[in-house]
Amino acid sequence: MKKLIYILVFLFPLVVFAQQNWNDTHSTESTWQYVGNVGFSGGTAVHTNIAFSPADGQPYVSYMDEPNSGKATVMKFNGTDWFMVGIADFTPSEANYPSLAFSPSDKMPYVAFSDFSITEKATVMKFNGTNWVIVGNAGFSANEADDLSLAFSPSDSLPYLAYTDFGNNNKATVMKLNGNTWVNVGNAGFSAGMASFEQLAFSKLGEPYVVFRDFSNSKKATVMKFDRTNWINVGDAGFSAGMAYTPSLAFSPSGEPYVAYRDFGNNQKATVMKFDGTNWINVGNAGFSLGEAIEPSLAFSPSGQPFVAYGDSVNSYKTTVMRYDGTNWVNVGNAGFSAGEASFTWLAFDTSGEPYVAYMDYGNSQAATVMKYDSVFVGINESKEQKILLYPNPAADKITVEQSGATQSGTLTIVNIDGLELITRQITQPKTQIDISNLPSGVYVVKILNTKSVATTKLIK
Repeated sequence: MKKLIYILVFLFPLVVFAQQNWNDTHSTESTWQYVGNVGFSGGTAVHTNIAFSPADGQPYVSYMDEPNSGKATVMKFNGTDWFMVGIADFTPSEANYPSLAFSPSDKMPYVAFSDFSITEKATVMKFNGTNWVIVGNAGFSANEADDLSLAFSPSDSLPYLAYTDFGNNNKATVMKLNGNTWVNVGNAGFSAGMASFEQLAFSKLGEPYVVFRDFSNSKKATVMKFDRTNWINVGDAGFSAGMAYTPSLAFSPSGEPYVAYRDFGNNQKATVMKFDGTNWINVGNAGFSLGEAIEPSLAFSPSGQPFVAYGDSVNSYKTTVMRYDGTNWVNVGNAGFSAGEASFTWLAFDTSGEPYVAYMDYGNSQAATVMKYDSVFVGINESKEQKILLYPNPAADKITVEQSGATQSGTLTIVNIDGLELITRQITQPKTQIDISNLPSGVYVVKILNTKSVATTKLIK
Protein backbone atom coordinates (compact mmCIF):
# COMPACT_ATOMS: atom_id res chain seq x y z
CA MET A 1 0.00 0.00 0.00
CA LYS A 2 1.18 3.42 -0.82
CA LYS A 3 1.52 6.53 1.20
CA LEU A 4 2.50 9.95 1.07
CA ILE A 5 6.30 13.00 2.93
CA TYR A 6 10.30 14.68 3.09
CA ILE A 7 14.27 15.61 3.64
CA LEU A 8 17.43 17.66 2.95
CA VAL A 9 18.31 21.19 3.91
CA PHE A 10 17.66 23.96 1.42
CA LEU A 11 21.03 25.39 0.59
CA PHE A 12 19.44 28.12 -1.48
CA PRO A 13 15.87 29.39 -1.72
CA LEU A 14 14.14 28.24 -4.89
CA VAL A 15 11.31 29.71 -6.87
CA VAL A 16 8.62 27.76 -8.72
CA PHE A 17 6.37 29.64 -11.10
CA ALA A 18 2.68 28.88 -10.91
CA GLN A 19 2.75 28.01 -14.60
CA GLN A 20 5.63 25.54 -14.50
CA ASN A 21 7.23 24.44 -17.75
CA TRP A 22 9.69 21.58 -17.41
CA ASN A 23 12.18 21.09 -20.19
CA ASP A 24 12.22 17.70 -21.85
CA THR A 25 16.00 17.75 -21.74
CA HIS A 26 17.58 18.04 -18.32
CA SER A 27 21.09 18.99 -17.37
CA THR A 28 23.35 16.54 -15.56
CA GLU A 29 22.46 18.47 -12.41
CA SER A 30 18.84 17.38 -12.61
CA THR A 31 18.86 13.62 -12.90
CA TRP A 32 17.74 10.66 -10.84
CA GLN A 33 20.54 9.90 -8.40
CA TYR A 34 21.11 7.20 -5.80
CA VAL A 35 20.58 8.04 -2.15
CA GLY A 36 23.48 6.27 -0.45
CA ASN A 37 24.47 2.82 -1.68
CA VAL A 38 22.40 0.91 -4.19
CA GLY A 39 20.84 -2.26 -2.82
CA PHE A 40 21.60 -1.12 0.74
CA SER A 41 19.43 -3.78 2.40
CA GLY A 42 21.93 -6.43 1.33
CA GLY A 43 19.20 -8.95 0.48
CA THR A 44 15.74 -9.22 -1.04
CA ALA A 45 13.52 -6.42 0.32
CA VAL A 46 9.78 -6.97 -0.20
CA HIS A 47 7.04 -4.34 0.31
CA THR A 48 9.41 -1.37 0.48
CA ASN A 49 7.99 1.82 2.04
CA ILE A 50 9.63 5.23 2.42
CA ALA A 51 8.71 7.98 4.88
CA PHE A 52 10.46 11.08 6.19
CA SER A 53 11.08 11.78 9.86
CA PRO A 54 9.28 14.89 11.16
CA ALA A 55 12.12 15.32 13.67
CA ASP A 56 15.07 15.66 11.31
CA GLY A 57 13.68 15.29 7.78
CA GLN A 58 15.70 12.14 7.07
CA PRO A 59 14.29 9.29 4.94
CA TYR A 60 13.44 5.93 6.50
CA VAL A 61 12.68 2.74 4.58
CA SER A 62 10.84 -0.31 5.90
CA TYR A 63 10.75 -3.69 4.21
CA MET A 64 10.17 -7.39 4.67
CA ASP A 65 13.63 -8.95 4.86
CA GLU A 66 13.21 -12.14 2.85
CA PRO A 67 16.62 -13.74 3.56
CA ASN A 68 15.96 -13.39 7.30
CA SER A 69 12.68 -15.29 7.67
CA GLY A 70 10.72 -12.41 6.14
CA LYS A 71 10.93 -10.30 9.29
CA ALA A 72 10.55 -6.50 9.19
CA THR A 73 13.55 -4.15 9.12
CA VAL A 74 13.70 -0.36 9.10
CA MET A 75 16.73 1.59 7.89
CA LYS A 76 17.52 5.31 8.00
CA PHE A 77 19.73 7.49 5.80
CA ASN A 78 22.02 9.77 7.83
CA GLY A 79 23.13 11.94 4.92
CA THR A 80 25.91 9.55 3.93
CA ASP A 81 24.95 5.95 4.67
CA TRP A 82 21.97 3.76 5.44
CA PHE A 83 21.96 2.19 8.90
CA MET A 84 19.60 0.09 11.03
CA VAL A 85 16.94 1.68 13.22
CA GLY A 86 17.22 -0.49 16.30
CA ILE A 87 18.02 -4.08 15.40
CA ALA A 88 17.43 -5.67 12.01
CA ASP A 89 14.56 -8.14 11.71
CA PHE A 90 12.88 -6.88 14.87
CA THR A 91 9.50 -8.62 14.42
CA PRO A 92 8.92 -11.99 16.15
CA SER A 93 8.44 -13.81 12.84
CA GLU A 94 7.55 -13.16 9.21
CA ALA A 95 5.97 -9.72 8.78
CA ASN A 96 3.93 -9.38 5.62
CA TYR A 97 2.65 -6.07 4.16
CA PRO A 98 4.76 -3.85 6.45
CA SER A 99 3.45 -0.28 6.46
CA LEU A 100 5.57 2.62 7.79
CA ALA A 101 4.35 5.91 9.28
CA PHE A 102 5.60 8.52 11.75
CA SER A 103 3.73 9.69 14.82
CA PRO A 104 3.26 13.48 14.78
CA SER A 105 3.36 13.53 18.59
CA ASP A 106 6.44 11.49 19.54
CA LYS A 107 7.98 11.67 16.02
CA MET A 108 8.90 8.00 16.18
CA PRO A 109 8.53 5.47 13.33
CA TYR A 110 5.71 2.91 13.59
CA VAL A 111 5.35 -0.25 11.48
CA ALA A 112 2.18 -2.28 11.01
CA PHE A 113 2.39 -5.80 9.63
CA SER A 114 0.60 -9.10 9.17
CA ASP A 115 2.11 -11.10 12.04
CA PHE A 116 2.87 -14.72 11.17
CA SER A 117 3.57 -15.47 14.82
CA ILE A 118 -0.13 -14.85 15.51
CA THR A 119 -1.90 -16.47 12.52
CA GLU A 120 -1.22 -13.44 10.30
CA LYS A 121 -3.23 -11.03 12.42
CA ALA A 122 -2.36 -7.32 12.54
CA THR A 123 0.38 -6.09 14.88
CA VAL A 124 1.88 -2.60 15.20
CA MET A 125 5.32 -1.85 16.65
CA LYS A 126 7.13 1.44 17.25
CA PHE A 127 10.73 2.42 17.84
CA ASN A 128 11.05 4.07 21.26
CA GLY A 129 14.55 5.40 20.70
CA THR A 130 16.22 2.19 21.81
CA ASN A 131 14.02 -0.79 20.95
CA TRP A 132 11.05 -1.81 18.85
CA VAL A 133 8.04 -2.38 21.14
CA ILE A 134 4.46 -3.56 20.64
CA VAL A 135 1.81 -0.82 20.37
CA GLY A 136 -1.34 -1.95 22.16
CA ASN A 137 -1.91 -5.68 21.90
CA ALA A 138 -0.19 -7.90 19.33
CA GLY A 139 -2.45 -9.64 16.81
CA PHE A 140 -5.38 -7.32 17.49
CA SER A 141 -7.37 -7.95 14.29
CA ALA A 142 -10.27 -10.44 14.33
CA ASN A 143 -8.38 -12.77 11.99
CA GLU A 144 -5.81 -12.59 9.21
CA ALA A 145 -5.13 -9.05 7.98
CA ASP A 146 -3.79 -8.36 4.48
CA ASP A 147 -2.90 -5.20 2.52
CA LEU A 148 -2.21 -3.15 5.64
CA SER A 149 -2.09 0.66 5.48
CA LEU A 150 -1.00 2.67 8.54
CA ALA A 151 -1.56 6.42 8.96
CA PHE A 152 -1.83 8.94 11.79
CA SER A 153 -4.82 11.20 12.29
CA PRO A 154 -3.89 14.90 12.19
CA SER A 155 -6.74 15.71 14.58
CA ASP A 156 -5.89 13.35 17.46
CA SER A 157 -2.40 12.05 16.50
CA LEU A 158 -3.60 8.46 16.91
CA PRO A 159 -2.50 5.60 14.63
CA TYR A 160 -5.20 4.15 12.36
CA LEU A 161 -4.89 0.93 10.37
CA ALA A 162 -6.86 -0.14 7.27
CA TYR A 163 -6.71 -3.71 5.99
CA THR A 164 -8.47 -6.60 4.28
CA ASP A 165 -10.24 -8.34 7.16
CA PHE A 166 -10.38 -12.13 6.90
CA GLY A 167 -12.43 -12.13 10.08
CA ASN A 168 -15.18 -10.21 8.27
CA ASN A 169 -15.53 -11.90 4.87
CA ASN A 170 -12.43 -10.23 3.41
CA LYS A 171 -14.08 -6.80 3.60
CA ALA A 172 -12.33 -3.54 4.52
CA THR A 173 -11.88 -2.71 8.20
CA VAL A 174 -10.24 0.27 9.91
CA MET A 175 -9.06 0.22 13.53
CA LYS A 176 -7.42 2.85 15.75
CA LEU A 177 -5.52 2.82 19.01
CA ASN A 178 -7.67 3.87 21.96
CA GLY A 179 -5.41 4.02 24.99
CA ASN A 180 -3.71 0.63 24.91
CA THR A 181 -6.43 -1.12 22.91
CA TRP A 182 -7.13 -1.27 19.20
CA VAL A 183 -10.82 -0.59 18.47
CA ASN A 184 -12.92 -0.57 15.31
CA VAL A 185 -13.60 2.74 13.57
CA GLY A 186 -17.26 2.35 12.70
CA ASN A 187 -18.32 -1.14 11.71
CA ALA A 188 -15.77 -3.85 11.03
CA GLY A 189 -16.02 -5.07 7.43
CA PHE A 190 -17.76 -1.88 6.28
CA SER A 191 -17.23 -2.32 2.53
CA ALA A 192 -20.16 -3.71 0.52
CA GLY A 193 -18.16 -6.74 -0.55
CA MET A 194 -14.64 -8.11 -0.55
CA ALA A 195 -11.90 -5.49 -0.68
CA SER A 196 -8.19 -5.51 -1.43
CA PHE A 197 -5.29 -3.08 -1.86
CA GLU A 198 -6.62 -0.75 0.84
CA GLN A 199 -4.89 2.56 1.33
CA LEU A 200 -5.69 4.97 4.13
CA ALA A 201 -5.27 8.75 4.14
CA PHE A 202 -6.67 11.67 6.11
CA SER A 203 -8.40 14.77 4.80
CA LYS A 204 -7.47 18.26 6.01
CA LEU A 205 -10.49 18.01 8.33
CA GLY A 206 -9.08 14.87 9.90
CA GLU A 207 -11.56 12.46 8.28
CA PRO A 208 -10.16 9.00 7.43
CA TYR A 209 -10.60 7.97 3.78
CA VAL A 210 -9.91 4.51 2.36
CA VAL A 211 -9.53 3.50 -1.28
CA PHE A 212 -9.76 -0.16 -2.27
CA ARG A 213 -10.40 -2.56 -5.12
CA ASP A 214 -14.10 -3.26 -4.73
CA PHE A 215 -15.18 -6.82 -5.49
CA SER A 216 -18.85 -5.81 -5.22
CA ASN A 217 -18.27 -3.45 -8.15
CA SER A 218 -16.33 -5.59 -10.65
CA LYS A 219 -13.01 -4.91 -8.83
CA LYS A 220 -13.20 -1.21 -9.69
CA ALA A 221 -11.95 1.55 -7.39
CA THR A 222 -14.12 2.74 -4.51
CA VAL A 223 -13.35 5.40 -1.90
CA MET A 224 -15.16 5.58 1.42
CA LYS A 225 -14.81 7.98 4.34
CA PHE A 226 -15.84 7.88 7.99
CA ASP A 227 -18.24 10.72 8.80
CA ARG A 228 -17.85 10.23 12.59
CA THR A 229 -20.77 7.79 12.56
CA ASN A 230 -20.69 5.63 9.42
CA TRP A 231 -18.50 4.73 6.49
CA ILE A 232 -20.03 6.34 3.39
CA ASN A 233 -19.11 6.33 -0.29
CA VAL A 234 -17.23 9.30 -1.67
CA GLY A 235 -18.97 9.79 -5.00
CA ASP A 236 -19.99 6.64 -6.83
CA ALA A 237 -18.77 3.25 -5.73
CA GLY A 238 -16.72 1.55 -8.46
CA PHE A 239 -15.97 4.86 -10.22
CA SER A 240 -13.03 3.66 -12.33
CA ALA A 241 -13.57 2.68 -15.97
CA GLY A 242 -12.43 -0.89 -15.35
CA MET A 243 -10.68 -2.98 -12.73
CA ALA A 244 -8.32 -0.89 -10.59
CA TYR A 245 -5.19 -2.60 -9.25
CA THR A 246 -3.07 -1.21 -6.41
CA PRO A 247 -4.91 2.12 -6.07
CA SER A 248 -2.96 4.90 -4.34
CA LEU A 249 -4.77 7.68 -2.43
CA ALA A 250 -3.48 11.17 -1.64
CA PHE A 251 -4.93 14.58 -0.87
CA SER A 252 -3.96 17.71 -2.75
CA PRO A 253 -2.88 20.71 -0.64
CA SER A 254 -6.32 22.20 -1.37
CA GLY A 255 -7.96 19.13 0.15
CA GLU A 256 -9.22 17.20 -2.88
CA PRO A 257 -8.79 13.39 -2.80
CA TYR A 258 -6.89 11.93 -5.78
CA VAL A 259 -6.51 8.27 -6.71
CA ALA A 260 -3.91 6.72 -9.02
CA TYR A 261 -4.26 3.14 -10.20
CA ARG A 262 -3.34 0.53 -12.79
CA ASP A 263 -6.33 0.91 -15.07
CA PHE A 264 -7.65 -2.29 -16.65
CA GLY A 265 -10.20 -0.14 -18.47
CA ASN A 266 -7.30 1.50 -20.32
CA ASN A 267 -4.87 -1.31 -21.18
CA GLN A 268 -3.46 -1.44 -17.63
CA LYS A 269 -1.92 2.00 -18.01
CA ALA A 270 -1.74 4.61 -15.27
CA THR A 271 -4.83 6.72 -14.59
CA VAL A 272 -5.35 9.43 -11.98
CA MET A 273 -8.78 10.66 -10.94
CA LYS A 274 -9.89 13.26 -8.42
CA PHE A 275 -13.14 13.93 -6.59
CA ASP A 276 -14.44 17.40 -7.42
CA GLY A 277 -17.06 17.40 -4.69
CA THR A 278 -19.67 15.65 -6.84
CA ASN A 279 -17.97 13.25 -9.24
CA TRP A 280 -14.71 11.46 -9.85
CA ILE A 281 -13.08 12.99 -12.94
CA ASN A 282 -9.90 12.19 -14.86
CA VAL A 283 -6.80 14.27 -14.20
CA GLY A 284 -5.45 14.69 -17.71
CA ASN A 285 -5.94 11.70 -20.00
CA ALA A 286 -7.01 8.33 -18.65
CA GLY A 287 -4.29 5.75 -19.30
CA PHE A 288 -1.59 8.40 -19.73
CA SER A 289 1.45 6.12 -19.36
CA LEU A 290 2.95 4.65 -22.52
CA GLY A 291 2.46 1.09 -21.33
CA GLU A 292 1.34 -0.89 -18.31
CA ALA A 293 1.94 0.89 -15.01
CA ILE A 294 2.78 -1.55 -12.22
CA GLU A 295 2.03 -0.51 -8.62
CA PRO A 296 1.56 3.23 -9.18
CA SER A 297 2.35 5.41 -6.17
CA LEU A 298 0.83 8.90 -5.93
CA ALA A 299 2.21 11.89 -4.00
CA PHE A 300 1.95 15.68 -4.15
CA SER A 301 4.89 18.04 -4.31
CA PRO A 302 4.94 20.87 -1.74
CA SER A 303 3.80 23.20 -4.54
CA GLY A 304 0.71 21.03 -5.08
CA GLN A 305 1.44 19.07 -8.25
CA PRO A 306 0.55 15.35 -8.46
CA PHE A 307 3.39 12.93 -9.27
CA VAL A 308 3.08 9.20 -9.97
CA ALA A 309 5.85 6.57 -9.81
CA TYR A 310 5.40 3.08 -11.29
CA GLY A 311 7.07 0.08 -12.87
CA ASP A 312 7.09 0.90 -16.57
CA SER A 313 6.36 -2.02 -18.92
CA VAL A 314 7.70 -0.23 -22.02
CA ASN A 315 11.00 0.31 -20.21
CA SER A 316 11.64 -3.27 -19.00
CA TYR A 317 9.53 -2.60 -15.89
CA LYS A 318 12.05 -0.09 -14.61
CA THR A 319 10.88 2.88 -12.55
CA THR A 320 9.32 5.90 -14.25
CA VAL A 321 7.96 9.03 -12.58
CA MET A 322 5.49 11.39 -14.26
CA ARG A 323 3.91 14.64 -13.12
CA TYR A 324 0.83 16.56 -14.20
CA ASP A 325 1.71 20.02 -15.47
CA GLY A 326 -1.87 21.29 -15.50
CA THR A 327 -2.53 20.01 -19.01
CA ASN A 328 -0.52 16.84 -19.62
CA TRP A 329 1.36 14.12 -17.79
CA VAL A 330 5.10 14.50 -18.49
CA ASN A 331 8.15 12.50 -17.50
CA VAL A 332 10.28 13.64 -14.59
CA GLY A 333 13.79 13.02 -15.85
CA ASN A 334 14.33 9.90 -17.92
CA ALA A 335 11.69 7.20 -18.17
CA GLY A 336 12.87 3.84 -16.85
CA PHE A 337 15.70 5.35 -14.78
CA SER A 338 16.29 2.45 -12.34
CA ALA A 339 19.10 -0.01 -13.04
CA GLY A 340 16.69 -2.88 -13.53
CA GLU A 341 13.11 -3.94 -12.98
CA ALA A 342 11.55 -2.34 -9.91
CA SER A 343 8.80 -3.68 -7.66
CA PHE A 344 6.98 -2.13 -4.70
CA THR A 345 7.71 1.40 -5.89
CA TRP A 346 6.93 4.04 -3.28
CA LEU A 347 7.04 7.80 -3.90
CA ALA A 348 7.48 10.57 -1.33
CA PHE A 349 8.73 14.17 -1.18
CA ASP A 350 11.26 15.72 1.14
CA THR A 351 10.71 19.18 2.59
CA SER A 352 12.71 20.86 -0.16
CA GLY A 353 10.39 19.44 -2.81
CA GLU A 354 12.61 16.70 -4.18
CA PRO A 355 10.84 13.42 -5.07
CA TYR A 356 12.29 10.18 -3.70
CA VAL A 357 11.44 6.66 -4.85
CA ALA A 358 12.10 3.48 -2.87
CA TYR A 359 11.80 0.09 -4.56
CA MET A 360 12.88 -3.53 -4.65
CA ASP A 361 15.73 -3.37 -7.14
CA TYR A 362 16.07 -6.30 -9.55
CA GLY A 363 19.17 -4.60 -10.93
CA ASN A 364 20.79 -5.07 -7.52
CA SER A 365 19.85 -8.55 -6.25
CA GLN A 366 16.28 -7.48 -5.41
CA ALA A 367 17.58 -5.41 -2.49
CA ALA A 368 16.14 -2.05 -1.42
CA THR A 369 17.28 1.02 -3.35
CA VAL A 370 16.29 4.68 -3.03
CA MET A 371 16.71 7.32 -5.72
CA LYS A 372 15.88 11.01 -5.77
CA TYR A 373 15.44 13.54 -8.52
CA ASP A 374 18.16 16.01 -7.65
CA SER A 375 17.72 19.73 -8.29
CA VAL A 376 14.02 19.21 -8.90
CA PHE A 377 13.51 22.85 -9.84
CA VAL A 378 16.18 22.87 -12.56
CA GLY A 379 14.40 23.20 -15.89
CA ILE A 380 11.59 25.33 -14.47
CA ASN A 381 11.28 28.96 -15.44
CA GLU A 382 12.98 30.55 -12.46
CA SER A 383 13.19 34.15 -11.38
CA LYS A 384 16.56 35.11 -9.98
CA GLU A 385 15.07 38.43 -8.92
CA GLN A 386 12.53 36.79 -6.55
CA LYS A 387 13.58 34.67 -3.58
CA ILE A 388 13.01 34.15 0.13
CA LEU A 389 15.55 34.97 2.83
CA LEU A 390 14.63 33.44 6.19
CA TYR A 391 16.43 34.05 9.47
CA PRO A 392 17.28 32.84 12.02
CA ASN A 393 17.16 29.25 10.80
CA PRO A 394 16.97 27.07 12.87
CA ALA A 395 14.69 29.20 15.02
CA ALA A 396 12.82 28.81 18.31
CA ASP A 397 10.36 31.71 18.66
CA LYS A 398 10.27 34.20 15.78
CA ILE A 399 11.53 34.29 12.24
CA THR A 400 11.94 37.10 9.75
CA VAL A 401 10.96 36.36 6.16
CA GLU A 402 12.46 38.73 3.63
CA GLN A 403 11.65 38.87 -0.08
CA SER A 404 13.82 40.25 -2.83
CA GLY A 405 12.30 41.22 -6.15
CA ALA A 406 9.59 43.40 -7.53
CA THR A 407 6.59 41.63 -6.02
CA GLN A 408 6.22 42.18 -2.28
CA SER A 409 2.62 41.10 -1.64
CA GLY A 410 1.19 37.61 -1.46
CA THR A 411 0.19 34.80 0.87
CA LEU A 412 2.76 33.28 3.20
CA THR A 413 2.11 29.78 4.53
CA ILE A 414 4.09 27.46 6.77
CA VAL A 415 3.42 23.81 5.97
CA ASN A 416 4.43 20.69 7.90
CA ILE A 417 5.70 17.49 6.27
CA ASP A 418 2.16 16.10 6.07
CA GLY A 419 1.16 19.05 3.85
CA LEU A 420 -0.95 20.74 6.55
CA GLU A 421 -0.92 24.55 6.51
CA LEU A 422 -0.23 25.57 10.12
CA ILE A 423 0.32 29.32 9.65
CA THR A 424 -1.11 31.58 6.94
CA ARG A 425 -0.43 35.33 6.60
CA GLN A 426 -1.17 37.96 4.00
CA ILE A 427 2.01 39.96 3.44
CA THR A 428 2.49 43.37 1.83
CA GLN A 429 5.99 44.36 2.94
CA PRO A 430 9.50 43.18 1.98
CA LYS A 431 10.09 41.95 5.56
CA THR A 432 7.61 40.03 7.70
CA GLN A 433 8.11 38.69 11.22
CA ILE A 434 6.29 35.46 12.10
CA ASP A 435 5.80 33.98 15.55
CA ILE A 436 6.48 30.22 15.41
CA SER A 437 6.67 29.60 19.15
CA ASN A 438 3.53 27.43 19.07
CA LEU A 439 4.86 25.11 16.37
CA PRO A 440 6.30 21.80 17.57
CA SER A 441 9.96 21.12 16.83
CA GLY A 442 10.42 19.78 13.34
CA VAL A 443 10.98 20.58 9.67
CA TYR A 444 8.65 22.88 7.72
CA VAL A 445 8.27 24.46 4.29
CA VAL A 446 7.74 28.22 4.06
CA LYS A 447 5.93 29.29 0.89
CA ILE A 448 5.07 32.69 -0.53
CA LEU A 449 2.42 32.59 -3.24
CA ASN A 450 1.47 35.52 -5.45
CA THR A 451 -0.07 35.85 -8.87
CA LYS A 452 3.23 35.18 -10.63
CA SER A 453 5.22 32.71 -8.56
CA VAL A 454 5.54 30.35 -5.66
CA ALA A 455 8.75 30.77 -3.67
CA THR A 456 9.69 28.08 -1.13
CA THR A 457 12.36 27.48 1.45
CA LYS A 458 12.96 25.20 4.42
CA LEU A 459 12.53 26.06 8.10
CA ILE A 460 13.86 24.06 11.05
CA LYS A 461 12.17 24.69 14.44
